[in-house]
Amino acid sequence: MQNLIYDVAIWAIPVVLAITLHEAAHGYVARLFGDPTAHLMGRITLNPLKHIDPLGTLLIPGGIVLMNAMTGASFPPFGWAKPVPVDFGRLRKPKADMLWVAAAGPASNLLQAIVWAGLIGFLIRVQASLDSFWFDLAKRGMQVNVMLMLLNLIPIPPLDGGRIAVSLLPMRQALVWSRIEPYGFFILIGLLYVHVLDYLYVYVGIPIMQFLVGWL
Repeated sequence: MQNLIYDVAIWAIPVVLAITLHEAAHGYVARLFGDPTAHLMGRITLNPLKHIDPLGTLLIPGGIVLMNAMTGASFPPFGWAKPVPVDFGRLRKPKADMLWVAAAGPASNLLQAIVWAGLIGFLIRVQASLDSFWFDLAKRGMQVNVMLMLLNLIPIPPLDGGRIAVSLLPMRQALVWSRIEPYGFFILIGLLYVHVLDYLYVYVGIPIMQFLVGWL
């Protein structure tokens, strides 16, 4: 039980930060490109209570932590928050600017992963204990941000990668691709079921983390 409580506590900080900053970044960049919707609704904030989705922010990540504790696995929790409202029609160049608004979320996760990796590098240089609270926190912070970044870059609407794809595709193909959006969640569950996300973490996520720690 103590291990479970520790795991929940050590994952909670980076998960909440990763999801909150991700959503706030969308709203901030949307405002830069002409859409004040998120700003007017008070969603460009670091207050996690404004972004929490009961299923995506609490139950799904909590369930993964519980599964890890029961099975001995170490798969990083992932989830989502309440989407920041963006009125793409109010962007100055809706189709082109959609790319930057969508990319802001994964970019915020990359930046956070770099910060956590920098903390790991610092702790290694000062020869801190690899079993310390701060080392565990930094390691999990890097893991959850890299996984959230990769997950959101999958080119399936309504994920950020899907919106980036819609922005980059020619108009006819973009319209066709955008029609996938109502089924995007079910496609994602299917990818999870057939372990595609596991492979994404092992073959892409882990090399990225090794590179960040070695670089910093």
